[in-house]
Amino acid sequence: MLFNSAEYLFVFLPIVLLVFILLSTKKYAFAQIAWLLLTSAVFYASWDPIYLSLIVASILFNYLAGKWIESSDGNNRIPLIAGICANIGILAYFKYAGFFVENLNVIGDWLIPVPEITLPLAISFFTFQQIAYLVDVSKSKCKAYSLHEYSLFVMFFPQLIAGPIVHHSEMMPQFSVRRERNAVIPDITVGLSIIVIGLFKKVVMADSLGFWVDPIFHSASLGQAVSTLDAWVATLGFSFQIYFDFSGYSDIAIGSARLFGIRLPENFHSPYRAKSVIDVWKRWHITLSRFLQEYVYVSLGGNRRGKLWRYNNLMITMLIGGLWHGAAWTYVIWGGLHGLYLWINHSWRFFKIRLNIEQYCDHKIFTPFYIAITFLAWAIALVVFRSNDLASALNIITPVTSLTNSNTFYILGSGVGENSLRSLLVAIGLSPNSYFPVYILLSSSAFICWFLPNTQTYMARFKPVIISQKSEDQHFNFEWKATKQQAVVMGVLASVALLSLSAVDEFIYFQF
Repeated sequence: MLFNSAEYLFVFLPIVLLVFILLSTKKYAFAQIAWLLLTSAVFYASWDPIYLSLIVASILFNYLAGKWIESSDGNNRIPLIAGICANIGILAYFKYAGFFVENLNVIGDWLIPVPEITLPLAISFFTFQQIAYLVDVSKSKCKAYSLHEYSLFVMFFPQLIAGPIVHHSEMMPQFSVRRERNAVIPDITVGLSIIVIGLFKKVVMADSLGFWVDPIFHSASLGQAVSTLDAWVATLGFSFQIYFDFSGYSDIAIGSARLFGIRLPENFHSPYRAKSVIDVWKRWHITLSRFLQEYVYVSLGGNRRGKLWRYNNLMITMLIGGLWHGAAWTYVIWGGLHGLYLWINHSWRFFKIRLNIEQYCDHKIFTPFYIAITFLAWAIALVVFRSNDLASALNIITPVTSLTNSNTFYILGSGVGENSLRSLLVAIGLSPNSYFPVYILLSSSAFICWFLPNTQTYMARFKPVIISQKSEDQHFNFEWKATKQQAVVMGVLASVALLSLSAVDEFIYFQF
C-alpha cells in the first residue's frame, strides 16, 4: 500500500485515525496500541500476506532474544552473537543468496542454479532496527518493555517500509504517554501539512524528474552512446529525484505518525547544502548514518586505534552501508566511493590543521565552491548507485567528467544531438530542441534544495520531529503557521499533488 496511493490517503489512513481517536481515553490506552498493531499488520500484508508471518516471527524471536540477553547475568556475549547472526542470516538468505550464487558461478565457472527468492518488504529496515535493540539490551541501555510495545516499535506502519530507522529509546516511551485532547487538532493539522509537503515532493518533483531520467539510464544500460546533455540531465536529475523521492517518503511517514501524536526522528536536513561529504552524511538518511556509526563503525573500533585503522573502519562501514542497499556490485562500488570520499575529506581536515590554515580555507567566500564540489562528487556516485552495472554508469559518467569534449557547452546551450532524450521528445510530440521543460525542472529542484527551508525548518515551531538538527545554513523569514495564507499554500500544493496521482510510482527505497 503505497503512501502516494488513493487507497492509503483516502481509505486506510482516515479509518485508522478515526478509530484511534475514538479509543483515545486512558481506559482504552491498550486498545489504541492493539489497533495500531492490527492496522500495521494489514498495511504490511497488503503487499503479500505470506510474508506477514516472517515479520511476526522476527519480532517474537528478537523479543525473546532480548529477554535471554537480559537474563544472562553479565555473560551475554553468546546470546547477543546468536541473535545478531540469526538476523543477519535471514537477511542474507532473502537478499543476498542469489547474488552469492551468481558470483560463485562466475568465479568457479560452475552452473549452480540461482535461487529465485522474493525480497520481503522492509526486511533491511526492521532487521537493522532490531539488531540495534539487541546490542543496547546487552549494554543495559534498555528498560523492560512489554511484547505489545516492542511489536509496535517494529511494526508501526508509518516507518515500517522504508524508515526512518527508529530507535527503541525514541519510540517506545511515546506509546505509553496518553495524548491530551487539546493536542489532537494541532497534531492533525501539522501532520496533514507535512504529508502534503511530502506528497508534493514525491509525485510532482521526483516522478517528473524520473520521466526525464529513466530513459537515459535505460539507454546507457543498453550500451547506447549518451550525449553530454543526456549525461548531465541524468546525473543532476537523478540526484534531485532520489532526494525528493526519499525525503518525500520520510515526510509522509513523519506526518502520518504525527496524526497519532507520535514523533519520528528526522531523516533529512538539507543534505545538498553540505560543505563536505562528512557533512552530507550528517544530513542524508540520518537514521541510517546513525546506525552505521553507532553499531558498525564504533564496533569496528572507530578511531580508537589511530588514523590508519580509522580510515579502514570508515571504508568497511561504507562498504557495508552500500551492500545494505542491495545485492549488486554497483551498491558496493557506491559504498566504496563514499569510503574514498571520507578518506579524502578527513585527510583534507588533517592537512588544514597541520598547516594551521583552517581560518583561511574555511572562509565563507569558499562556501559555494565547497557545496558545489561536494554535490558533484555525490551526484557522480549516485550514477553508479542508479545504474544496472559499472559499464552503464561509466557510459554516463564519462561525458560528464570529460573536459575535452568541444561540443559540451554548445550541446548544453542548444540541446541538439542524436540521443535518447531527443528521441523521447519526438515520441511524445515535442520539438527535438525543446529542452525547456527539463531546464525548468532542474532549476526548480536546485532552488528548492538550496534556497528554501526544509520541512523541519519550515515546521520548526511545532516540533515536527525528534532529534531535529538546528539549521545553520541561513535564516528564513517565513515558517508554517495556522493562518489562512498558509492554508491556501497547502491547498495549492495538495491540489497539484493530488492531480498528479493518476500514475502511482513506487518509491525508490521500496526495493531495499
